[in-house]
Amino acid sequence: MKLENMPLSVTDWNKLSSVGARGETGKAVSRELDQGDVRVRIVEYSAGYRSDHWCSKGHIVMVQEGDLTVELEDGKKYALSGEMSLQVGDNVACHRVYSNNGARVIIFD
Repeated sequence: MKLENMPLSVTDWNKLSSVGARGETGKAVSRELDQGDVRVRIVEYSAGYRSDHWCSKGHIVMVQEGDLTVELEDGKKYALSGEMSLQVGDNVACHRVYSNNGARVIIFD
């Protein structure tokens, strides 16, 4: 990720509109900011959420609250809780997420 051509700005996340999406189970609600080649999202996953797809895009995922498990296509799982993060590059590890009790995360990609 290169933070080039990005002007200084301040974002009030409470003023951004949210978008809901259904997973295989549960729901995710996100607010998103796109600046240049960087996307930042705050995502709230409901209890019981499971992604409905595998993803190969790179992300930095930081859990603010709750629990989030990142499952790799090869079966490995990484359990994250508050103030833990996971970093993965593009096309490094195909993954999806689920949350037993719900989670609030910040995602950079």
